Amino acid sequence: MKDIKLTEYSHGAGCGCKISPAILDEILKTTRNTINYPQLLVGNNSNDDAAAYDLGNGTSILSTTDFFMPIVDDPYTFGKIAATNALSDIYAMGGKPLMAISILGWPINTLSPEVASLVVEGGRDVCEVADIPLAGGHSIDSKEPIFGLAVTGVVENKHLKQNNKAEIDCEIFLTKPLGIGILTTAQKRKKIETGDIEPAINAMCTLNKIGSKISSLDGVVALTDVTGFGLLGHLGEICKGSQISATIQYDKVPLLPNTIKYLNMDCVSGGTRNNIKSYGHTLEDMSDDKRYVLCDAQTSGGLLVIVKKKSVNDFLNITKKYGLDLQSIGYTRKLSDKLIKVI
Repeated sequence: MKDIKLTEYSHGAGCGCKISPAILDEILKTTRNTINYPQLLVGNNSNDDAAAYDLGNGTSILSTTDFFMPIVDDPYTFGKIAATNALSDIYAMGGKPLMAISILGWPINTLSPEVASLVVEGGRDVCEVADIPLAGGHSIDSKEPIFGLAVTGVVENKHLKQNNKAEIDCEIFLTKPLGIGILTTAQKRKKIETGDIEPAINAMCTLNKIGSKISSLDGVVALTDVTGFGLLGHLGEICKGSQISATIQYDKVPLLPNTIKYLNMDCVSGGTRNNIKSYGHTLEDMSDDKRYVLCDAQTSGGLLVIVKKKSVNDFLNITKKYGLDLQSIGYTRKLSDKLIKVI
């Protein structure tokens, strides 16, 4: 069991396996009409993190799913990361998860059921930390290992947060450092040095519970999580949906230790390169190093939060209470030719 290296059984890793934004738009272009369902407050029209269905009593049910192939070798840790990532979509809507069911694809002829059991156990333990049951699931025999969750949550309608409600003259915050894609790519290519992957694993296994804590602030006008499309991809969705532009101050963006070290070793994932191809035209010119970092495909990344300036102190008081030491990484502004500028 100790010799199992799950990343050797898949062609991709984590949220880097996501279909590129450009291809996804092509797939979904004929499936966006939800006008006949007025109770559906949030569907797929804005590429938001979860669907929201109004129950008519001041609350909405949230529904989401997320799954991917191994991003680490250890089965139990893979299960934890996949579950943490799936739960993030509920927190990114300002909600609280209620329950989850698992999604498992397993190559039963090449990997034993005992290994799959460790993956599910990791997912179950994360659900316990989130104080919800892993209530069931579905499994198939597949060529590559796949794991994730479908999660149901709840949110008060007045606290529902979306990715298309941002305004100009707001501050931008990120709750986890970037670099996960670069470090996990270094691991997959067997370039990682002892101890260098652990900060990325710790980040990926940290629940974004802060989303449900800050949702009561009216000054938090837009919220999403940063995953496979990278910081600039998910910020671009906010800008496009809100009809604004944004400026990112690169030196203020938090990075995991040794991110630049492995970037200099060309540890750039295919998912990151697909991101640049898909939405690079929406970005103002910047150096390749900045582009690779800010478009780096994250797995179980942090929350991207847009906060009105008058509410920044209240926001920081809450985040400090829950152990986060944050600073603004940029600001929103009037819509211009390019959605995002990096300085």
